[in-house]
Amino acid sequence: MAEPMGRPLDGITVVALEQAVAAPFASRQLADLGARVIKIERPAVGDFARHYDATVRGLSSHFVWLNRSKESLTLDVKQPAGAEILRKLVSEADVFLQNLAPGAVERLGFGADALRAAYPRLIVCGVSGYGTSGPYRDKKAYDLLAQCEVGLLSITGTPDAPAKVGISVADIAAGVYAFSGILTALYQRERTGQGCALDVSLFDALGEWMGYPAYFTAYGGEPPPRAGASHATIAPYGPFTAGDGRQINLAVQNEREWRAFCALALERPALADDPRFASNALRVANREALHEEINAVFGALGSAELVERLDRAQIANARMNDLRDFWNHPQLEARDRWRSVDSPVGALQALLPPVNLEGVEPRMDAIPAVGQHTEAILTALGYDEASIAALRADGAI
Repeated sequence: MAEPMGRPLDGITVVALEQAVAAPFASRQLADLGARVIKIERPAVGDFARHYDATVRGLSSHFVWLNRSKESLTLDVKQPAGAEILRKLVSEADVFLQNLAPGAVERLGFGADALRAAYPRLIVCGVSGYGTSGPYRDKKAYDLLAQCEVGLLSITGTPDAPAKVGISVADIAAGVYAFSGILTALYQRERTGQGCALDVSLFDALGEWMGYPAYFTAYGGEPPPRAGASHATIAPYGPFTAGDGRQINLAVQNEREWRAFCALALERPALADDPRFASNALRVANREALHEEINAVFGALGSAELVERLDRAQIANARMNDLRDFWNHPQLEARDRWRSVDSPVGALQALLPPVNLEGVEPRMDAIPAVGQHTEAILTALGYDEASIAALRADGAI
């Protein structure tokens, strides 16, 4: 096994004027790789995501997930003294990341053009709802609203009712692209010596993920139907119930798998040649009849036997887990995916980041309390105790 090495972003400083989900997800991933992330929060109350819920021993589940390994600095950037502190931090940073409301950073004097002119090596990343131009530029956007605007709800849910995705998928998409965009900009700076500005929007990020249904609709004439937990355009692909009541999900992706499914999972090889099911398009068109044939077999099997047959046929399958099943998943335990991170309420479990870099142990440091690092950061900037006390008395920190 290779000896552990330094983390890829050791020595990189990120100043994050961030809140909620999208930008914090991007900056947390930068911190995972070793970057120093200074999180700017509102005095006293902090990031409003701290107050979404109190389920993690009094902490918000969103905040615990998104903010480990960061330093928390409380700052009222609308006050001249607060803005001056932010400017000092940005002048020494590699990356400035923000996801404030449209136009907010420009009004504060921290827009991308102004910062790039002052600090040519700085990478400036803005995360917004709809981007920096167009008729929706100044429109606020939250995750559900972005899901609506890109048409995701129109294809998600049952035939009777649309449904939002159960996680903040637009925020997550934007956070992922902000993360990868910043990494790209850091690489470009290594080659050119120059920083750059980049913007990522929830609308564009989730719109990219809507590629398949968008093409299907634009060139096929009709959108994919809402199909609940089943795949809209592939069959059989979705949930089925075994005789003991357990739900098993399976996916048949091609004609070779369809024949193996009929022969080994259903033990009805002749069904593969039934003219109603001779292609995927026909199976989708005759989904109700197809499910009747499958359920007639599966209803007589226990879930363990059903999974054994599917595995023998090499048909992809999965249990319908709930979140407790996931938390205790044997795959996570077997692959040593859990770590312990500190927090204001003690040690908490946290999953390792999904990318495994050989020889690199991701940074998994504490989740900060509001303003936990304010005095240390200001002291490093040259402020003495009296100055810090005055800033606190004025509400600037």
